[in-house]
Amino acid sequence: MEPSGTTQRRAWARLQLDVSCGLRRGAWYRVVKLTAEEATVQVPHRERVQVPRRFLQTRVARPRRWTVVPHSPAADAPPERRRSRYAVCPICRARASIIAYAVDMRCPGCDGLFGIAWDEEYLTPA
Repeated sequence: MEPSGTTQRRAWARLQLDVSCGLRRGAWYRVVKLTAEEATVQVPHRERVQVPRRFLQTRVARPRRWTVVPHSPAADAPPERRRSRYAVCPICRARASIIAYAVDMRCPGCDGLFGIAWDEEYLTPA
């Protein structure tokens, strides 16, 4: 997605790097301002957050599938948690455990039914 001058199209962004910057991993946020260097995103129930653009993946269409997120490989986490993953709702950003493979899943937060983006390799090493 290219930055715009005076005309700003609606855009969505999520982290594409595992960094700590005030955004939840796997969650999509509405972009309210986009420049070549940074994006300002609206975090619900909080102020807007400015994030370096190099940390983000952006798109024009609002996502409609769960993001599958690997747990952080924290050294102090138990081994089962280091290997596990969870999903993030594309609408309300609620987290949900992934128990088994499924085509779609109902969100415990907003009750929406969405497909799961198994084909994405979110936050996996290249």
